[in-house]
Amino acid sequence: MSLKDKMGPNAFRFFLNLWPPFLGANVKVKEISKDFNDIKVQMKLRKWNSNYVGTHFGGSIFSMTDPFFAMILLKNLGKDYIVWDKSSEIKFKKPGKGTISAHFNVSAARLQEIRDLADKNDKVEPKFVVEVKDEKGDVVAEVTKTLYVRRKDKEPKPRAPKP
Repeated sequence: MSLKDKMGPNAFRFFLNLWPPFLGANVKVKEISKDFNDIKVQMKLRKWNSNYVGTHFGGSIFSMTDPFFAMILLKNLGKDYIVWDKSSEIKFKKPGKGTISAHFNVSAARLQEIRDLADKNDKVEPKFVVEVKDEKGDVVAEVTKTLYVRRKDKEPKPRAPKP
């Protein structure tokens, strides 16, 4: 068991806030629930994370949403499961100004559903959506994440050979 697996939510939040990609983009993890299924993140607009027209750089918005659904699943499903990001899509709705935030949550019922499907099937590819909002509560961007989840003891079915 690694150090990150033993950390509580406050220690984990502390180290995430020192992680170079977040530090450089000014992404701050503000809160992680005790059960690791609820995470709040924000990013203040600074010169180093703004674009040519003075609004939030799209890559910084994307990076602030990148790892959290996978982290929630990894922390809640445990060491018997493999969790990977499979794909991501971002839809920009309006320019991001000031402080923007995102709230990631996966309910206990959804976690159990994913666990059950991964136990029963070779893999499961759950989708999650998070909205990035500005200080007024307006949606700046919508990010859809598709994850790959399977039990470690279940080998994926071999792919058919390409013709």
